Amino acid sequence: MASLSQIIFVSIVLLIISTQCEAQLSPAFYDATCPRALKTIRTGIRNAVSRERRMAASLIRLHFHDCFVQGCDASILLDDSSSIDSEKNALPNFKSVRGFEVIDSVKSQLESVCPGVVSCADIVAVAARDASFAVGGPSWAVKLGRRDSTTASRSLAENLPSFTDGLDKLISTFATKGFTARDLVALSAQCAFFRDRIYSNQSDIDAGFASSRRRQCPASGGDSNLSPLDLVTPDSFDNNYFKNLVQKKGLLASDQVLFSGGSTDSIVDEYSKNRSKFKSDFAAAMIKMADISPLTGTAGQIRRVCNLVN
Repeated sequence: MASLSQIIFVSIVLLIISTQCEAQLSPAFYDATCPRALKTIRTGIRNAVSRERRMAASLIRLHFHDCFVQGCDASILLDDSSSIDSEKNALPNFKSVRGFEVIDSVKSQLESVCPGVVSCADIVAVAARDASFAVGGPSWAVKLGRRDSTTASRSLAENLPSFTDGLDKLISTFATKGFTARDLVALSAQCAFFRDRIYSNQSDIDAGFASSRRRQCPASGGDSNLSPLDLVTPDSFDNNYFKNLVQKKGLLASDQVLFSGGSTDSIVDEYSKNRSKFKSDFAAAMIKMADISPLTGTAGQIRRVCNLVN
């Protein structure tokens, strides 16, 4: 199981589109219409994480993958239908992104408290924040008032940045969406994704680390086997992920390029030594990400159930 900071980073390296959201979102959006909204979400997320600590990382990744495709609009939650080609079936999401049942459960509870008020998109955004805090990560103010999309885009979901991308491409991709190299590092699996790296015998991977990972990932077969990105604290939000990179123990190629003699080495080194700086930068990047192209006002809808358009 990957540690929160690790899965976060991997998914973040796999996501992000940025169009700045303006004033219609507010942390106080539901204060009058559904004053129990945030407490209801927080309780649901805490319960889910207490049952399975790995769920925290999964909920953060779910938020990333939602926002990247067509903005933070809960499009990733929609199932296949006559008019929807679900993003769940895109290769970067298929049998990988999870936590849908947690969001569905929270939505059901909210519908009993204040029906037709709280959007699925806002639930996903708040769930990511509450999941971070539940495992020792930072908290932050989540602006609210997003509405839910009536469409999804599997084709856009297929084009998430790749875990094999080099550093220059990652930086360029994030820069076009308004993110800095520091955002990229602050925000960054299955066996099929990292097999080539652990069998490559390249100089940018620790030999002992590669050997230990081969035990979970044979040269052929076992594509769905999971391996933690951080062997030390796999279910906690900390900076051991960055310490691993400094020691050439990054599992994915897109991890290790962050510390490979390039422009982000100094940021990785800083985070490896300063956990509080990593946490504050992560929170700032999450706030920025949650502002990606929200639907507000009369756009979209408030779904009654998160996996179906009304």
